[in-house]
Amino acid sequence: MCGIVGYIGPQEAADFLLRGLRRLEYRGYDSSGLVTITPHGRLVVRKAAGRLDRLSARLSDEPLAGSIGLGHTRWATHGAATDDNAHPHVGGNDVLAIVHNGVIENYLPLKERLESQGYRFRSATDSEVIAHLVASYWERQLEKKPALDRAEIVQSGYAPLIAAITKALSKLRGTYGLAIVFRDFPEVLFAARLGSPLVVGVGAGEHFIASDASPLVGRTDKIVYLADHELAIVTANSLRVIHRDQGEVQHDVQVLDMMPGDVDRGGYEHFMLKEIFEQPETLQNTMRGRLSVDDATAHFGGLNFSPQQLRSVNRLLLTACGTSWHAALVGEYLLEQFARLPVEVEYGSELRYRNPPIDNHTLVFAITQSGETADTLAALREMKRQGHPTLAICNVVGSSIAKESDGGIYLHAGPEIGVASTKAFTSQCVALAMLALYFGRLRHLSHAQGMHIIEQLQRLPDLVRQALAADAEVRRIAAKYYQCDNFLYLGRQFNFPTALEGALKLKEISYIHAEGYPAAEMKHGPIALVDEHTPSVFLIPQGPVYDKVISNMEEIKARGGPVIAVTCQSGTRAAELADDVILVPTAEEFLQPIVSVIPMQLLAYHIAVLRGCDVDKPRNLAKSVTVE
Repeated sequence: MCGIVGYIGPQEAADFLLRGLRRLEYRGYDSSGLVTITPHGRLVVRKAAGRLDRLSARLSDEPLAGSIGLGHTRWATHGAATDDNAHPHVGGNDVLAIVHNGVIENYLPLKERLESQGYRFRSATDSEVIAHLVASYWERQLEKKPALDRAEIVQSGYAPLIAAITKALSKLRGTYGLAIVFRDFPEVLFAARLGSPLVVGVGAGEHFIASDASPLVGRTDKIVYLADHELAIVTANSLRVIHRDQGEVQHDVQVLDMMPGDVDRGGYEHFMLKEIFEQPETLQNTMRGRLSVDDATAHFGGLNFSPQQLRSVNRLLLTACGTSWHAALVGEYLLEQFARLPVEVEYGSELRYRNPPIDNHTLVFAITQSGETADTLAALREMKRQGHPTLAICNVVGSSIAKESDGGIYLHAGPEIGVASTKAFTSQCVALAMLALYFGRLRHLSHAQGMHIIEQLQRLPDLVRQALAADAEVRRIAAKYYQCDNFLYLGRQFNFPTALEGALKLKEISYIHAEGYPAAEMKHGPIALVDEHTPSVFLIPQGPVYDKVISNMEEIKARGGPVIAVTCQSGTRAAELADDVILVPTAEEFLQPIVSVIPMQLLAYHIAVLRGCDVDKPRNLAKSVTVE
């Protein structure tokens, strides 16, 4: 949930740290801070509540010197957004500083014990416990061996510092992405991970740390993904990785496949708008190399199960959270229609604590943009513990879910910076469509049926471009309704998940109350909300239930409710009934969720802009939810 950066090398650390935090601000933006070790051997901290600009202004007045340092942007879990609660936190007698992402579940008993030993807490956070705990074990060593020689410590590979850190980590219950600097050792920094992502960037005479790879773009193309229970010892010229159970391990240096243009706005006012308009290309990237005309099917390189093994699957369980859960609902329709496989969709937060009866021929899919969603990861681990085969649909290479599943499908949608997911959702939907094609061809779909699906998928990027052409009309409609306080989103069959996703987008970035429903369910309660100030957005492209949804629209109109219809050119009856119409291109029913969600994303975006909301960094939200 929070953003972490670190630097060690020949340059001024603060320059990289501040630029890196700007790229990570989507991970947390209620406060921020930096710490460096100055050339005079002092820990100096600058912190500020609020957005990163406040910290930047403070650094202009009070610059930080030093070639080693850490930075942090916070998304609050314990304690309000104040200067004191901002990271970094200093431990002991200012002997070290830490930045932390995650939650320490047993911080209260640890805090009470440390306070009884004389450690003074300055914040209401759980994270400060880590700083004092590490300091307590380090200072205990100094008390036992007052003549502990610095040169000897360096020569030992920092063994006493590592011992203090590992002892402290063994006492923590919860999750952490953690970086630590020690005041008296300005030539080394430490990074540890358990359930919260950290990467190390390998440069020429310098190293970097970050909670994801985006701050490293343009500085290095070599990265190391830390795994759970690993501790990295990082100097300007070296990197060692120690695993809790395995001792020192050989780290795997990977190539960072990301360009500077992927992590800037590219001339758009907001990342969200850029990512909405990137979708024709990101959908193409998700499909690239995966559709086989010869075999009339889809091919995936990373499933790690043979066709024979997958033919024995008789049930699929899809688990996800938020927008990814809506994509899973689309997948349920796709897989049941094309593969004739029963599918169950579970919230990760519920599945992790349930004990549902699951037979031995069930395949579990975890669907996630970040690959770090705590509830989805926990659900995946529980399913693995029970012995079920697991696969992931994920956008981030090297993420926890990607590593821990038995195989999976990468989206190749590129970095998604806007907190409200857009291009990842449509890429998840198209990945699930290809998966449904694959399973269908394994089971009963004919070559001709498979070819028809492929032909329609190949049309999809152009269909999305046509849907994006409605932007000006969507902006006009947004100006008409942006002051309303309640919206209903209604759709049926494949478009029901799109209604849920449209409502979620509006809630996330404009703070308007919105609810999505199957259109036929509207009369079973939600119709009580209908009045002249509550617009109903109907997703009503052509399809087998078109006339039924028209009847639901009539019911709204009879009660004076304004109607916005998202329909195709042939939907003349819907256009006649609606107060406002957004036209989308005609598409096969199984592709309608991807096409129809485009104007829903644009509507939420333009309403949020008109209401003066911070589109890319909506209140109370963070991009990667790594806490329960």
